Amino acid sequence: MKDVPMLPQLTTLTYLAWQDWTVFFLILALTAGVAVYGNIRLKKGGNKALDYLLMGRRLTLPLFVATLVATWYGGIFGVNEITFNYGIYNFVTQGVFWYAAYIIFALFIANKVAAYQSVTLPDLAGRMFGPKAAKTAAIFTFFYITPIAYALSLGMFLNMVFGISILQGMILGTLFSCLYSVWGGFKSVVFSDVVQFTVMCLAVLLVALFSVHTFGGWSFLKANLPPGHFTLTGGNGIMNTLIWGFIALSALIDPSFYQRCFAAESPAVVKKGVLISTFIWFCFDLCTTAGSLYARALLPDAQPGEAYFFYAIQLLPTGLKGLFVAGILAIILSTLNSFLFIASNTLSFDLLRSRFKNVVLSNRISLFAVGALAVVGAAVFKGSFKEIWLTLGSYFSACLLVPILMGYLFPGRMTDNAFVTASLTSAAGMTLWRFLPVFLRHAQNDFGRGLSGAAQTLDPFYIGLLTGLAVIFIYCLGNYAKPVKRITYR
Repeated sequence: MKDVPMLPQLTTLTYLAWQDWTVFFLILALTAGVAVYGNIRLKKGGNKALDYLLMGRRLTLPLFVATLVATWYGGIFGVNEITFNYGIYNFVTQGVFWYAAYIIFALFIANKVAAYQSVTLPDLAGRMFGPKAAKTAAIFTFFYITPIAYALSLGMFLNMVFGISILQGMILGTLFSCLYSVWGGFKSVVFSDVVQFTVMCLAVLLVALFSVHTFGGWSFLKANLPPGHFTLTGGNGIMNTLIWGFIALSALIDPSFYQRCFAAESPAVVKKGVLISTFIWFCFDLCTTAGSLYARALLPDAQPGEAYFFYAIQLLPTGLKGLFVAGILAIILSTLNSFLFIASNTLSFDLLRSRFKNVVLSNRISLFAVGALAVVGAAVFKGSFKEIWLTLGSYFSACLLVPILMGYLFPGRMTDNAFVTASLTSAAGMTLWRFLPVFLRHAQNDFGRGLSGAAQTLDPFYIGLLTGLAVIFIYCLGNYAKPVKRITYR
């Protein structure tokens, strides 16, 4: 059996030949080049703001699939971290749950989204419920979509490749992403995603194929991994695992999904595009999960989030190492630039539009502001990728999922104020439950100690979801028979 030695330093500079660097920088230049080309190619005609924000709603099926798939994997080191620690639990929580949500979206929601002809998710909430709902949704969307985890991923990548500090990597990498995204808006994001989609798929496929060829298949993994890595929960509790199922339902209201849907040529493009993307995601997840399991088996003492990367650059031959490194960068940048752009849309279009009449200019300024906030957030937030995703995803899903789905299921039956009350009550309930053990740490009676124990056992997400549902149920119980008078929005 071939052995893969541990790397002595967290840098790849000495492991890449000139051929690898040539491939890497050619792909980087191609990415920037097509971003500029996308702006030139689609610059003329139409509404300038709509063209900048949504590519003039001219997103074709191939572009839709490429940009949607590419946007979803920026937290590659987080996925590697979860697989390294918990095995196929990653495939269940970051894969299977999400596939179900994608299919539900394609079959039951795609056509409803298109009917609103909105620009952003908060804009959609405003059209459904009213201006207060739009502002509330914008606030939750902004914090959810600000790319803290992906700025951190980029900093880690540049640290591993060039040996610079993670903070310096986050600053330089995020600035680069801002510069080419701001050039042509959504067009630049989409066209760069086409290159990044191609490179990232090739990269993870190569690692999986070379792993099987070099070390063998399932029998090798079974012999060299802990038994818990092959259980669906990976040693986590059922309730902890199911949280990811509810968070996956956030795909039904995910701002990245909605941006692509609003930009698509037709509802048919959305439906077909999401189904095709789901199949590609399935294949991609198989490759990344398999590669991370091999990394865990062969580099068991490595840092969980970094093992896959260092394993791959030792495994692949010269030339393909450069393609892999470029693929990892493509995975991170494709999500980072999309999230930066969506967060800047939320800030400039949904929150500050009344203050700045030039939407394009305010969006460009907002892009750099969001980039700075993402870097600061990544520097301050000391938790793992899993904790970042779990915290932000829990608040977003618990507070917005049910109210927006109510708008689809029972249009015109829920008021602007009811939406705001349900969302804010969910957030308050989650926050209170999260800090309840701190408040009750000196409790002297059985009730206080029991409540503190329950707060530590039951995730705050469930409290937020149930609180919001209770508010909506109480409202609907008294008002279902009364059509709501709609508030004019926009």
